[in-house]
Amino acid sequence: MFLSSTQTIPDVASVPRHIAIIMDGNGRWAKKRFLPRVAGHKRGVEAVRNTVKSCAEMGVEYLTLFAFSSENWRRPQDEVSFLMELFLQVLEREVERLHRNNIRLKIIGASERFNPALLERIARAEEKTAANSGLTLTVAADYGGRWDVLQAVKRLAVERHGDLSGVSEADLAGQLSMAYAPEPDLFIRTGGEQRISNFLLWQLAYTELHFTQTLWPDFDRAALDLAIDSYRQRERRFGRTTEQLDPALRRAE
Repeated sequence: MFLSSTQTIPDVASVPRHIAIIMDGNGRWAKKRFLPRVAGHKRGVEAVRNTVKSCAEMGVEYLTLFAFSSENWRRPQDEVSFLMELFLQVLEREVERLHRNNIRLKIIGASERFNPALLERIARAEEKTAANSGLTLTVAADYGGRWDVLQAVKRLAVERHGDLSGVSEADLAGQLSMAYAPEPDLFIRTGGEQRISNFLLWQLAYTELHFTQTLWPDFDRAALDLAIDSYRQRERRFGRTTEQLDPALRRAE
């Protein structure tokens, strides 16, 4: 299990070890082109494919994508149905490509409302790529940060027969959906909104945040490079002062 940034000081590298992205703007991208919203979601799949490829080439170890939130079930039923079908199609098409490129796929989220065919495809995809040692690609679907913390507490309560008096931060972190990954170094949200929308609430405690006006279907290698350049300008102090940092980690004046 990886240590918490509030309990220890993580290593800092020029390339983020873990990038988390809210892929926002598919609908607006389509609307600007007088297309149905679903056209934006289809085009967004290409941006996912390109981002995965770029991150793997850069040496990013973990990439986490927010595909469908717990609150997205409130969207129009026809759009939700399309997204579920698109998710199934993408899994069917892309898993072999991920496997060939040594990428491990993980899907996190509640998933109770997914249909049996989708659940079966998720299980098969995770099993097929489980032993891969390259980039770990996590897709958060039917996921919410509050749900994640709540389900972790419930698991602890069952394990400890209801006695949570001695629970530590590490105990709780070990029950979260992403206990297999370090906390994100860089969070990116496309589409211009500046909020984290119930995504990885626990894990983003010391993550550097980057917001871009670029809509997700237009997010390319140049946009990713810009986000990483922004990350490299940050001083990652984790509660310390600038003077306590190694000179190489200080922001240039």
